[in-house]
Amino acid sequence: MKASRIYERLDRMPVLKLLVPFAAGIALAGRYELPLWFLAGAFVCTGVMALLFRSQAAAVGMLLTAGFAAAQLRTPSPTVPRDIGTTYEITVEGFPADRGRYATADASVAAWRDPADGHWHPSDARVRLYVDSLTDLRPGERLRCRGTVRPFRSGAESFRLLMRRRGYAGTLWVSERTILERLPQQSAGLHRTAVERLARLPMAPEAAAVVEAMAAGERRGITPELRARYSRSGLSHLLAVSGLHTGIVFVLINAVLWWLPLLRRGHLLKNLLAAGAVWLFVAAAGFPPSAVRAAVMCTVLQAALASASEYIGMNALATAAFGMLLWNPNWFGDISFQLSFLAVAGILAWGVPLCRRCRTRWKGLNIVIDAYLIGLAATVATAPLVSHTFGIVPLAGLAVNPLAIALAGVVVFGGALWMLAPVGVLAPAFGFVTGTAAGWINALARLTASLPGGAADYTLGGWQTAVLYLVFALATAAAWSAEPKKSVPLRT
Repeated sequence: MKASRIYERLDRMPVLKLLVPFAAGIALAGRYELPLWFLAGAFVCTGVMALLFRSQAAAVGMLLTAGFAAAQLRTPSPTVPRDIGTTYEITVEGFPADRGRYATADASVAAWRDPADGHWHPSDARVRLYVDSLTDLRPGERLRCRGTVRPFRSGAESFRLLMRRRGYAGTLWVSERTILERLPQQSAGLHRTAVERLARLPMAPEAAAVVEAMAAGERRGITPELRARYSRSGLSHLLAVSGLHTGIVFVLINAVLWWLPLLRRGHLLKNLLAAGAVWLFVAAAGFPPSAVRAAVMCTVLQAALASASEYIGMNALATAAFGMLLWNPNWFGDISFQLSFLAVAGILAWGVPLCRRCRTRWKGLNIVIDAYLIGLAATVATAPLVSHTFGIVPLAGLAVNPLAIALAGVVVFGGALWMLAPVGVLAPAFGFVTGTAAGWINALARLTASLPGGAADYTLGGWQTAVLYLVFALATAAAWSAEPKKSVPLRT
């Protein structure tokens, strides 16, 4: 082992070295608060020292201060009054989800009326709506209603913190009695159009709910029972559009367009179409953070393929994470962002090297081995955080993930093709293929969740989780410092 090999690797991943202190500053801002004048002065001083003395320590301090300041400046604060009854103008986001006696939906608050003087004030807050079962609420609908925004009181503290980071001010109860006026509806966005197209496919309700979740990121049909089944089986990552789904679209669209480079300048057209298809899929899913991260990585890889330059996966992952955190530091505490980043880091650090070492002479067997090892790396890398957050360790998911991912590829790509070109006469065929694949995934999740010992109910503490990831980082550094075996050809 040689430490110099670690430095050589890190030199090829400059953005990773920038990301670590910047993310550390964001993490510190979650626990402490400093005056902005102090942060500005520290940033300027460390920046000047880094330029004048070429000091790496000063550069680390500058990035740490930048992350701290960015997180503190972007800390969301409720822009609506809470626990005070007044009038709101809201816009329903997405599709209301039926919960039996009531429905839930997300909404953005455009303005609220001051009950003291009657003046209207603009707002950019979001609220979680609880809607009476007798109230008809449509996606994109604008309402003027009476009510009281109340802070989140149910659920764990981590859930309430997560909702605050996502810009939610609290909850608002809506019924026909509290609706004062229904305003003109907003034009349908890309996400809503995609979900409405998927709803035309003839499928069983449970299969349709899974197809909408995997292909368009809409989980209105996912019942608590179905969510618990996927959680215990270790397949819950399939129910949210993430890097896996984006990667499926990336790989398959490049496979479909393999013939374009045969034409004059066809390779440029292929790369443009592939990158555009990935971003179109992410837009149809509503731009979830994990899919945005994956789309950035796919775009960097597509550019590397177009220019025939070297692609370093960990540097691309760090570039995507750094750009996203620079845009919105609150994503650092978002569980979907954390799980997505850890899964891809585990795949790049351990999954890909293991796949290279386990090559055989049979291509079909290599595909199965690669799928298993990549699923294993992602599951192991995220297991401590899943245990810490959700109190469960899915053990059986290690065995069934390769088959589930293969079926998810059929669902995602079939759903993406239908969203792009919803030809009516092909609806039965698309519905049969995607619905059957989704039904098999549901059956696999049901079977796996019912296995004795398929999941362990255990909650890791914060320090235990941190120690496990420290061990993961040290093991990765040790693997990077190992010297490759030298092969000396014999002279003939």
